[in-house]
Amino acid sequence: MIALPTYQRIVRASAWYDLVVTIGFATPWTFAAVHALLLWTIQTLQLPGSFPAFDPVHMLMANLLGSVVTVWAVLRIRDPRLRYGRYDAVARFLFATWQAYAVTQGASVIVLGFTAMELLFGVLESLPVRGATARESTRSDDRATALSASPQP
Repeated sequence: MIALPTYQRIVRASAWYDLVVTIGFATPWTFAAVHALLLWTIQTLQLPGSFPAFDPVHMLMANLLGSVVTVWAVLRIRDPRLRYGRYDAVARFLFATWQAYAVTQGASVIVLGFTAMELLFGVLESLPVRGATARESTRSDDRATALSASPQP
């Protein structure tokens, strides 16, 4: 069991990880560079699995993912509340499931590096928090947010 401030640091750390890893997916130009770097890594390490060029629809999906995850990460950096961490944990387990599925269908095993991070942060964000129930943490999160937003004398 961990204390709420420790949990909030975990949520913020997972958000920073997401921001750094996915901001490059947010535009077609940055994703082209990310794709080239990943392809170079796969070829250099001779990793199994496919990593094809992206057509415009694939690019659109990557850009949508990058945009949404970037915004979600900024929210959690600015406001790392327990409720957001719990939702993020669910999303991470879903991402890990689909990443593992993609690898079983022939995608490059480089995806498993991302999967490991999804599982790590998913488990950490699922840890029980000392003295916090879902209802109490929501109220205390909202109170803390309201207090931090009030003008200071």
